[in-house]
Amino acid sequence: MAQIGMEQIGVVERVWRYPIKSVGGESLRQADVDERGLVGDRVYAVRDARGKLGSGKNSRRFTRMDGLLHLSSRLLSDADEPVLLDVDGTAVPDANGFLRSYLNQDDVELAREGEISHFDELPVSVLTTATLDWVRAAVPDVPVDERRFRPNLLVRTPPGCPPFLEDGWPGRAARIGNVRLTFVRSCVRCVMVNADQPTLPHSSDVLRTIAAGHDNCLGTLATVAAPGAITVGDTVALESQDAL
Repeated sequence: MAQIGMEQIGVVERVWRYPIKSVGGESLRQADVDERGLVGDRVYAVRDARGKLGSGKNSRRFTRMDGLLHLSSRLLSDADEPVLLDVDGTAVPDANGFLRSYLNQDDVELAREGEISHFDELPVSVLTTATLDWVRAAVPDVPVDERRFRPNLLVRTPPGCPPFLEDGWPGRAARIGNVRLTFVRSCVRCVMVNADQPTLPHSSDVLRTIAAGHDNCLGTLATVAAPGAITVGDTVALESQDAL
């Protein structure tokens, strides 16, 4: 039964953590959440000698490093530094050596987050299945799943729910398990959504469709108001407007 003053909007379908920024992540049954976000999420990044972080785009902070999304990463319970997996899913014993050979770039290394956050914007990203289904319908010839958008949480909404439900969440808070998130703004998308990765070929139609159909935004971003743990199957319940 929904709590008084709470609006149940769905359940957690999948939980994603990306131990290395811009590298494929891991789907988890449960994730601990602290004030920074999902514990271990994007704590590491591939960094070059200029201090720029590997990405699918070029900007003041990022530099394009093609192929990162064909790799993946995971955290072991007894290890702080993530395990880097090659294109076949095999753990590599020397991450820095592998990256330099794979990227053909001798000045790259795995770097732990310092004073400047590795997050593009805010620590927790959320996407609903209704919105994801809209993308699939809009680009029927392009394989699409949530990996293109790299959310931390994919929320399954009830049948018949309209897309872009997330647009109404900024300024509100939600309870998920014993975690409380505060939604801040929509997530502005970039060319990363077009990039190829395992079973998902490159397609410029993805970003073009989001730009034309929804002002280049998809999903929502949040901060952590109360830490805890989030588990697949947890109810996502929005607090009433006057609860903040």
